[in-house]
Amino acid sequence: MRLEAKLALFNALSKLLLVLLGAVVIPPVVSRVAVGHTDQRLHEKQAEVMQLIRRNGISAFVKGEAYADYNILKQEYITLTPLPAASEPTGKPRIFDEPRQVDNEIEDFRILSYNFNIDRKEYRLEIGSSLATVELLTDTLRHMALWVLVIGALITIFTDAAFAHYLLRPLRQLIVRKLRGVHHPSAFSYTPLETDTADFQRLDESLNEMMRKIQSAFEKEREFMSNVSHELLTPVSILQSRFENMLQDPELGHAHSLKIVDSQKTLYRLRNTVKTLLLIANIENEQYLRDETVSVATVLAEVTNELEDRLAQREIHLLEDLEPDYVLLRANRTLLFTLLFNLISNAIKYNNWGGSITVLGRPHPEGGYTLSVTDTGPGIAPENLPHLFDRFRRFQKGASAPEGYGLGLPIAKTIAEFHKAQLTVTSEVSKGTTFSLRFR
Repeated sequence: MRLEAKLALFNALSKLLLVLLGAVVIPPVVSRVAVGHTDQRLHEKQAEVMQLIRRNGISAFVKGEAYADYNILKQEYITLTPLPAASEPTGKPRIFDEPRQVDNEIEDFRILSYNFNIDRKEYRLEIGSSLATVELLTDTLRHMALWVLVIGALITIFTDAAFAHYLLRPLRQLIVRKLRGVHHPSAFSYTPLETDTADFQRLDESLNEMMRKIQSAFEKEREFMSNVSHELLTPVSILQSRFENMLQDPELGHAHSLKIVDSQKTLYRLRNTVKTLLLIANIENEQYLRDETVSVATVLAEVTNELEDRLAQREIHLLEDLEPDYVLLRANRTLLFTLLFNLISNAIKYNNWGGSITVLGRPHPEGGYTLSVTDTGPGIAPENLPHLFDRFRRFQKGASAPEGYGLGLPIAKTIAEFHKAQLTVTSEVSKGTTFSLRFR
């Protein structure tokens, strides 16, 4: 998962957790706020009533046993009741919940009760607010708070995602411009990354420095391999000439002749190895041109014709299925021949006696063309697949496996990259191996 997606997911989950926490915490908090608001209103009404009593006198309200007033919806009421001389002393107002009868109906009220003394008489003031009103206010505040929380969480999710997208833009540019599709140090772009984030600047500088070191090491390795290959070819050729001259000596014994022939075989293999290394070095140094139009089917026919005797010797059946043929507009015919020759030759080497090889060519759904070479051999162990294209790396494929120096597949990989193609391998033990070459 991409870093930006992980940040957005974490942001969304944290906001969801915040909303869930709010759904648990908000109701009791809102209830306390609603009750506190109601109590404050009761205190304010008490202050207003006492101010009216002091201004107009108690007689303006109590003209008999008591005074009572309530609104038409019975949501609030006010009562003034004279108290006996031995009643509760004057004190602070008390607020409590209790049912009251209003017009023959019982309602639950939040009640403020206050005893006071005026004109040497004790009175009790009660101001009640219906609990239904308190609950309505609580529900209104609860829904409002939850909606505000949800909307705020959604807004912050989108704003945080947009900010993360903007903040990580230099990282995306770094991946696209400097990492993705860079199969060789020479294709790396050293253009500085345009960003004011210090971390990305240091990452860009570190990548540039690392790729410079890698490119320098590559160039030294190429130069070394090219020089060594050239230097080795001369003494090998001299030794081959001397051995040939020795074999022409009539006084040479039969036993010595056999030893010289064996030495010639060893020199021949050494010469081929040196030539292969030199070929790899020349390809990597871009000393070959890609200026030919080449048909894959035509090159494949030449390869199968070259390997016809080896196929017959091991009784291996070769099936070619290219629908349609694919034509490379910018290619090197000789190198493509070597590439296909190595792949099919490898499939012959490590195939079962009397097995089969299938060469399948199809257009790729995403564009380009895929050519696959599948054998029915013993397969390759999964732990060996990542190292299959390493130079001089050989794996045990059975007692009857032919000897080699592990350069066939590396040179195939090098030629594929030279043609901007991708060479991959899949294998299943005891069932066979498939090499896939995708041209873009």
